[in-house]
Amino acid sequence: MSLQPLRAARAVAAIARNPDDTAQVFALIEALTGVSTPAWIARRLRDSRLLGERPEIIDRLADRDGLRKLPAGSLADAYLRFVEAEGISAEGLREVSQHGETRAADPTVEYVRRRMRDTHDLWHTVLGYRGDVLGEASLLAFTFAQTRNPAIGVLVLVGLIKLYSAEARALIASGFARGLRAAWFPEQEWEALLPLPLDQVRRRLGAAAPPVYTPVRSRDLRASGLLP
Repeated sequence: MSLQPLRAARAVAAIARNPDDTAQVFALIEALTGVSTPAWIARRLRDSRLLGERPEIIDRLADRDGLRKLPAGSLADAYLRFVEAEGISAEGLREVSQHGETRAADPTVEYVRRRMRDTHDLWHTVLGYRGDVLGEASLLAFTFAQTRNPAIGVLVLVGLIKLYSAEARALIASGFARGLRAAWFPEQEWEALLPLPLDQVRRRLGAAAPPVYTPVRSRDLRASGLLP
C-alpha cells in the first residue's frame, strides 16, 4: 500500500480538532505506513510461538466474567478496572478500527496489526497511563520508541503541540524513554501474563513504576481554547 499524503493530512487535521476521533488515528496510521510497520514486526516475530499459534486475545479480553475470576491485583484485574473506568472495550476498539483501515493482503501481517490493536489497552494498564489525551500521547511516545512507526511519531508531535505545558511535555518525553528501556511489548504473550500480579508483570517487562500525573481530557482542552 502506497503513501497517501492527502488522506494523512486530513486525518491529522481531524485529530487536531478532536483527539478522541480514534477512527482517524487508524486512518492516519494506514495512510502513512500501510502495512510496513506490521510487516517489520512480523519479520521480527517470524520464529516466535506467538506467530506459530496466533491466539486471538480479544476473545479473552471481551470475556469480562472470565477476567473477574482471575486474582485480585493481577494484570487482568487492573485491565478490567482500567476499561471500566474509561468506559471502553476491546470490541469497541475493533469496531472503530474497521472504519479507518482496510485489511492487509498478507494474513500474517493482518494478524500482527490486529494483535497490536487488541493489546493497546493492556499497554495502557502496564504503563499506568489513563485514557486521557496526555496519557494517550505518552503511550504513543512509548509505542513510537518500540516500533518507529512514522504515523505514531506524527501523533506524538500533535500531542506535543497541543499539550505545551512543561509537565505534559516531560511526561510524553518520559514515555519515549520508557519505550527505549522496556522489553519489546509486541512479542509478549499477554495471555500468559493476565493472571500474574501487575507489579510482577511490570518488573518482567522493565516498565518501572507508573507515572503520577494529572489527566488532561478533551473537554479540558476545549475549555482552555486549545480545541474548537
